[in-house]
Amino acid sequence: MSERTSYAAQPDLQADCGSCFGLCCVALPFSRSSDFPVDKSAGAPCGNLQEDFRCGIHRRLRDQGYNGCTVFDCFGAGQKVSQVTFKGVSWREEPDSARAMYEIFPVVRQLHELLKYIAQALDLPAAGSVHGELRRAYERLDTLTRDTAGTLLAVDVDALRGEVNPLLLRASELARAAVPGRKKNHRGAQLMGSRLRGAKLRGASLRGALLIAADLSGSDLRDADLIGADMRDTNLCGADLRGALFLTQPQLNAARGDARTKVPQTLERPRHWAD
Repeated sequence: MSERTSYAAQPDLQADCGSCFGLCCVALPFSRSSDFPVDKSAGAPCGNLQEDFRCGIHRRLRDQGYNGCTVFDCFGAGQKVSQVTFKGVSWREEPDSARAMYEIFPVVRQLHELLKYIAQALDLPAAGSVHGELRRAYERLDTLTRDTAGTLLAVDVDALRGEVNPLLLRASELARAAVPGRKKNHRGAQLMGSRLRGAKLRGASLRGALLIAADLSGSDLRDADLIGADMRDTNLCGADLRGALFLTQPQLNAARGDARTKVPQTLERPRHWAD
C-alpha cells in the first residue's frame, strides 16, 4: 500500500448500497421518534425500500423525518453480507435465508466498525510501534468477516472488542503524545449540554464521552480522541476537527456544523449542515 493511500479509505470499509440487499432497511428496527416518523420491527422492510433495494426517498430523508437513516453507516458490512456471506442471493430470492441474513448483518457491521478503527490507527505514523499488532488484528477480523454464516452467528463481538481496544488506546496515546502541552482527559465524561464554546481540546481524550447537545462551537479538537463519543446534536460550528482520532462519518452526520467547521480530509461534510 502506497504512502498516499489511506487504510481507512479502502473500498471494503465504505458502504456500497448498490451491492447490498437493503439490509439496513430491513434487518434493523426503529421506533417513531425525532429520528423516525413511524415504527418498524426488525426483519420488516421499510416502506421506502424499492424493488431494486434502493431507498425511494434517499435525497429527502431528513425532509421526511428519517434523520436516523442519515447518521447510519454500515462501514461496508452490507455488501459483505450480501455478496460474500450469502453469495449474491437476496432474501427475496431465498426467503429461508432471510432470518440468518438479518441476524448476521449487525454482527458484521460491528466487525467492520472495528476494522475501520484499526485502519484509522494504521494511518497514524506516530503509532508505528503497534502497527504490526494492528495489522495482525486487522487480518484476523477481515478473515472472520468472510467466514461462513454459522461461524458469524457464533461470534462474540464484545470479546473481540476487548482484544482490539487496548491496541487502539495505545495508538491514540502515541499519536496524542506528539501534541505539545498538557492534554485534557474527558474519557467517558458526562458532558451532555455542556457549554464548551471555544474550548482548547487539542489532543484531548474524549473517548466514550457523552456530548449530546454540547456546545463545542469554535473549539480546537485537532488530534482529539473521539472514539465512541456520542455527538448527537453537538454544536460543531466553527470547530477544528482536523486530525481527530477515530472520528467517523456517523458522528459528524449526527452533529451540527457549518461552513467554518474544519473536518478531516477522509470524511465528508454532511449535506444538512448547509441548512
